Amino acid sequence: MSISHAPPGSPKTDISVISKDGHAVPALEPIVPTSTRRTRVPRWLRRTSGPVLLLLLWQLLSSTGVLTSDVLASPGRIAQVARDLVADGSLPNAMGVSLQRVAVGLLFGSVIGTGLALVSGLFRAGEDLVDASVQMLRTVPFVGLIPLFIIWFGIGEAPKIAIITLGVSFPLYLNVYAGIRGVDSQLIEAGESLGLSRWGLVRHVVLPGALPGAMTGLRYSLGIAWLALVFAEQINADAGIGFLMVQARDFLRTDVIVVCLIVYAFLGLLADFVVRSLERLLLQWRPTFTGR
Repeated sequence: MSISHAPPGSPKTDISVISKDGHAVPALEPIVPTSTRRTRVPRWLRRTSGPVLLLLLWQLLSSTGVLTSDVLASPGRIAQVARDLVADGSLPNAMGVSLQRVAVGLLFGSVIGTGLALVSGLFRAGEDLVDASVQMLRTVPFVGLIPLFIIWFGIGEAPKIAIITLGVSFPLYLNVYAGIRGVDSQLIEAGESLGLSRWGLVRHVVLPGALPGAMTGLRYSLGIAWLALVFAEQINADAGIGFLMVQARDFLRTDVIVVCLIVYAFLGLLADFVVRSLERLLLQWRPTFTGR
């Protein structure tokens, strides 16, 4: 067997393999997927181009007077206000208080939502006892329960933590429950044929299969946690980002309000980045489509 090449002057070079009987057979060439080709524009530049263009448009409208300062302050003014809030320590202190409230509410909500999902998803009796009540309660707007929480827990930190906990619990419950019930029954049968006990099936088959749904539920819960925090910090708060927003509203300071909203947005993005990094770490065994 030999390899023949086309003459150097030919328009296209073909590589073929000469078999033992003298026939030319085209050689196989590796195919390079288009997804492995490097793009000319870096991805980080493409991802930041949208926010940068929006910021430039905002500055242009403010400079031309289309957006007045009493309606929406300019980006330069907001940057100056943010520096002042950081310099006097009010913004870092408010961020610390708000982060603490979200962390405690997220912890309680994760324990409650995941625990109820495990009881309801793993046991039929648990589903009969738990699922109907949870499905009924999750349709009630958690913001509408604020007056009840104030009556039950007072006006301290307890109602704020309770509203965040309630907002976090339901997305986690739904996604973990769906992940457990979405495990392929053939995997359960394969585990049973290998001699796994009930706890072994839960540990090695059910929980890993439900982990992607749990991570999705955690991302949803983080988004709702920040939304619930905005409402929670309107309950007679004396510290936190919401407290700064209430003060700014009373004094018609739109620049401070926008600074607080930007802080909320960046904290939410940071939390989502942490969860996505954790997801990539825990779900390395599951290859997924990443786009092209």
